[in-house]
Amino acid sequence: MKPFRQQNRPVISYVPRVEPAPPEHALKVDGFRDVWQLRGKYVAFVLIGEHFRRSPAFSMPESAQRWAVQTRQDEEVEE
Repeated sequence: MKPFRQQNRPVISYVPRVEPAPPEHALKVDGFRDVWQLRGKYVAFVLIGEHFRRSPAFSMPESAQRWAVQTRQDEEVEE
């Protein structure tokens, strides 16, 4: 049996981008607190301290909102 290639490959985890504000061309999604539509995908922006954390792009607004809620909870635990 052949061994898997790249066995020692590091795991890349998502680190939220830090931005001063949601971009001008982002459209706020009605019915969601933190979700914006950006290039056909849904992105959450959560205000932590003085900066916004940006989520990865999701295909559903509910997923982006769940990410925002989870991020907000995680930040409260760390503080």
